[in-house]
Amino acid sequence: MDDDNQVDENFPLFSKIKNTPKPAAAAAAATTAAATENPNPQPVEKETGNPQNPNPNHLSFSQLGLSEWAAHTCKELGMKTPTPVQHHCIPRILAGQDVLGLAQTGSGKTAAFALPILHRLAEHPYGVFALVITPTRELAFQLSDQFRALGSCLNLRCEVVVGGMNMLNQAQTLMMRPHVVVATPGRIKALIEDNPDISAVFSKTKFLVLDEADRVLDVGFEDELRVVFQCLPKKRQTLLFSATMTSDLETLLELSANKAYFYEAYEGFSTVATLTQQYVLIPKSVKDVYLLHLLSKMEDKGRRSAIIFVSTCRSCHQLSLLLEELDMEAAALHSFKSQSLRLAALHRFKSGQVPVLLATDVASRGLDIPTVDLVINYDIPRYPRDYVHRVGRTARAGRSGVSMSLVTENDVALIHAIEADVGKNLDEIKYNEKEVLANITEVYKARRVVKMKMMDDGFEEKEKARKAQKLRTLAEKGQLKKRGNKQKKREPLNSGKIMKVISDSFEDKAKAWKSQKLETIAEKEHPSKKGVKRKEKNLLNNGTDAKMDDRFEEKAKARKVKKLKT
Repeated sequence: MDDDNQVDENFPLFSKIKNTPKPAAAAAAATTAAATENPNPQPVEKETGNPQNPNPNHLSFSQLGLSEWAAHTCKELGMKTPTPVQHHCIPRILAGQDVLGLAQTGSGKTAAFALPILHRLAEHPYGVFALVITPTRELAFQLSDQFRALGSCLNLRCEVVVGGMNMLNQAQTLMMRPHVVVATPGRIKALIEDNPDISAVFSKTKFLVLDEADRVLDVGFEDELRVVFQCLPKKRQTLLFSATMTSDLETLLELSANKAYFYEAYEGFSTVATLTQQYVLIPKSVKDVYLLHLLSKMEDKGRRSAIIFVSTCRSCHQLSLLLEELDMEAAALHSFKSQSLRLAALHRFKSGQVPVLLATDVASRGLDIPTVDLVINYDIPRYPRDYVHRVGRTARAGRSGVSMSLVTENDVALIHAIEADVGKNLDEIKYNEKEVLANITEVYKARRVVKMKMMDDGFEEKEKARKAQKLRTLAEKGQLKKRGNKQKKREPLNSGKIMKVISDSFEDKAKAWKSQKLETIAEKEHPSKKGVKRKEKNLLNNGTDAKMDDRFEEKAKARKVKKLKT
């Protein structure tokens, strides 16, 4: 392999054209590695978009530098003019710059990196030309569909590599070198480690894309990304796109050696103006009753579909069974389901077969479902950025939408934090309590049935097995060290003097009890020795006890004689 395509051992996120030093420590952060390899980074060119005037020059896609076939494809797909993120980022990517694009959900970020990649691929078609890393499986399949749609006239070969699918088939697919690979970090790492030949497949990759980059760069994916980046060449373009900004993203951008370009189309954790954000304050015990009432009123308010977000797989499964018991159609999407069932649930919802999708945060990132009119936060997210991603599933691409948060007495602080970060107060909605609680008996009966079903369908066992697996994984990664330290700190409470006192006291009692038991056995076996032992005890007690025993014996004899006379 020539020097230009030499694997970058320190896995920086941005391309490094200079020679790289020896690898850093395995636990070093990505930012540290990038800083070591690029001590003199290029200045970052930063630009902020204006939502009020998104395309000031009214440029078309062809005027951005794209080929005529690309502009024609966009027109056929209904993309009339570039969105702000496309208007600013496409020319920079075509110019060879590393790009970090931050824009609100539904603003066209996927086309902003897919179109220039396909433009360059048409000029030099080979595989693997681009590697796209995404945090969730569902988003990977969606990105693949969008790449195929935009590259329909190129006979594009785009493959998805995610968990839950046959690894052998995926390895064979990669060896055939498709043009674009869309993958999740865990599965691509497993394939590279399982088959050493797969590393060479990515030796000439031109583009690395991290979609939903803030989550991909999360600490949980560090080991996976380390393995993946070692297979990539130094001369590449790195494109990061996200709806939310983190300090890691900005630091990595500053360390780019490729004159990075930073485009930001919004300020902070903002939401779109066409989104109506509401909440209802309710007791926790009747949350299910209020949810049922909201869903029953969807048709009256002209809402075709809704996504209900929950925090855990257990809640998602439980609500799915509850709605099924109450004769309401819904599809459930969570990580306890197999990949085929997850895709089937998503397809049923997208095609309109079911009006409601129950989902964990696995569906809050990047999924583009145009017909979503309502987002319900059944559980309030712990972090404001997760709230932004959730409500971003509606009111996309200029359309209107509504988000409704079910706030209990335990969620008030979370809602205040969300309002502070979003910069907008949510509107409180009040319902007729008598009307809402009319079906409370029916809902409570269904909840009891659901509880029994969950015991029978094996969900409890799956949950326990997953927790055990997660603990093993954390232990292997060395992330359970803190818990071990806490146990060591508590150790003196269970040892030392306290334990010694307890132990000594127990031993003394045991000896006394054992001695008493032996004496009792001896007296039963040798009754004649009873008097001898008693006399020995009397002598030890200075004759006091002996005198008392003599008087007692005299009284006993006198009583016995009297009884015989009588």
